Amino acid sequence: MLSKIPSGIYLYLCADFNKTIMLNRVVITGLGALTPLGNNVETYWQNLIAGKSGAATITRFDASLFRTQFACELKDFNIKDHLDKAELKRTDTFTQYALVAADEAIKDSGFDLSKMDPFDVGIIWGSGQGGMETFEEQVTEYAKGNGQPRFSPFFVPKFISNMASGMISIRNGFMGINYTTVSACATSNTAIMDAFNYIRLGKAKIIVTGGSEAPITPASIGGFSSMKAMSGRNNDPQHASRPFDIDRDGFVMGEGAGALVLEDYDHAVARGAHIYAEVTGASMTADAYHMTATHPEGLGAARAMQQALTESGLSIEDVDYLNMHATSTPVGDLSEINALLAVTKGKETNTIIGSTKSMTGHLLGAAGAIEAIAAIKSIENQIIPPTINTTTLDPAIPDNLKFVLKDAIDHKVKVAMSNTFGFGGHNGIVVFKAI
Repeated sequence: MLSKIPSGIYLYLCADFNKTIMLNRVVITGLGALTPLGNNVETYWQNLIAGKSGAATITRFDASLFRTQFACELKDFNIKDHLDKAELKRTDTFTQYALVAADEAIKDSGFDLSKMDPFDVGIIWGSGQGGMETFEEQVTEYAKGNGQPRFSPFFVPKFISNMASGMISIRNGFMGINYTTVSACATSNTAIMDAFNYIRLGKAKIIVTGGSEAPITPASIGGFSSMKAMSGRNNDPQHASRPFDIDRDGFVMGEGAGALVLEDYDHAVARGAHIYAEVTGASMTADAYHMTATHPEGLGAARAMQQALTESGLSIEDVDYLNMHATSTPVGDLSEINALLAVTKGKETNTIIGSTKSMTGHLLGAAGAIEAIAAIKSIENQIIPPTINTTTLDPAIPDNLKFVLKDAIDHKVKVAMSNTFGFGGHNGIVVFKAI
């Protein structure tokens, strides 16, 4: 049983009622982003509120024979500006992206490890696919031969998905909690939720969390294309991602990383840290329905949203901005709308709804991290980013829901909620609040 006392400190009453555990407050003190809209947080944010699209024809490989030939790639980015030759040799692209985003978030947070116990600082990171690029390269190289092994000694350590959290730890000397979450497109929110729970239980002072993904590869693009999950608007990439629109035809792949420094509130205040917002609630549920399709009624998603709000001591009416998962797929977007309607009980609310995937594309396991940053920046700046390309809402969507379309709006944002859902029926929700 979870109860909240007036001071804002949470108490967990154990089942035997003989022990009470105080739950610490958890805040965000650092942000880092590497996205199709910008290679740092500020550039990403400015392009978000400007309504820019990151979609263009794929340059990473020749996709001219693929059903989908475009994606949201990083732009004007040179990894050699961030990592040395040894680091590049030993890491897959998804880990490299993680290191860059984590570097920015750690610097932004400004904590001094020399004044801390290194076991009080951890990393909980996420990646849905891990080292897909390395895996493809090595298997392709093997297939060229006569059956003789042709594998690099770095093959396994480069492609395993936990290597991103491991390398962040090695690079920075963090010796606390360290592991990787994998829950498809809900991966980053899983990582954020776990970091939130560990800190409030007193098991860490600081945790660097988030996610990274490098899925713009032949196998990844080809695999999703064969499922017809991705948009086929090859002649008009910038207008392809159109969440909630009647003419939506699938998602647009994106790449990059997002990093957040979560910190014990008292620890952050004691060192005079800048606090962006507080994490007040997080929840995960399962659809138990289908490998790739979301539950049409959004039952699992609705429960996750409600649980995250209840844990926050809030209701849906308190949410000023909801950045929905909304990938621009015909089935998924309506499923999420149905989940929201289950939470609102069909009543009109003042919550402003949007989807930043209309601009960034879908970063899979990194989506939750960069979208959490968008939610946090909306609280900081009192601006809600637009949902571009959506010109005609699906007629199945009720008129009493409020969307931010075309242009960003100035709006009071005290509470923001970020939704993520993944293949396998994973639902992950995180709630942020101004402090």
